[in-house]
Amino acid sequence: MENLRIRKVTVEDAPDIARIENAIMQSPTGSDFAKIIRDQIHEGEDAGFVAEVDGRLAGYMISYSIYAGFGLDKSAWIATFGVAPRYMGRGIGKKLAEATLEHYRKRGVKHILTSVRWDSVDLLSFFKTLGFDRSDFINVMKKLD
Repeated sequence: MENLRIRKVTVEDAPDIARIENAIMQSPTGSDFAKIIRDQIHEGEDAGFVAEVDGRLAGYMISYSIYAGFGLDKSAWIATFGVAPRYMGRGIGKKLAEATLEHYRKRGVKHILTSVRWDSVDLLSFFKTLGFDRSDFINVMKKLD
């Protein structure tokens, strides 16, 4: 794709990331992306990338390092990811994933995990094309009152 630029995320990107998230979810999500990005920048080893097309934010992928957990050595978790609907299907998500995977590869990380809803067929297919597969883990959840 012409005029595509992948770069590190900044706090100033938070409003555009929220705009993309809201467009994908078709409603306001209430996520505090500024806090998420500030925390990530503070950690240093975490990875957050955005994609710009003609200077306009078109997508994002934010992840973080995990240093121990349930039998895994240092690993990474893709926490949130999105591509603006008008830019979907143009390879932007793949470029963001490649930047994220390379970031962790250079740091010796061997496992990258994420969570995808079972009914999110497009997202499951996307991660499958990147080489992701089912892990040895099952997500569990408890709702708090």
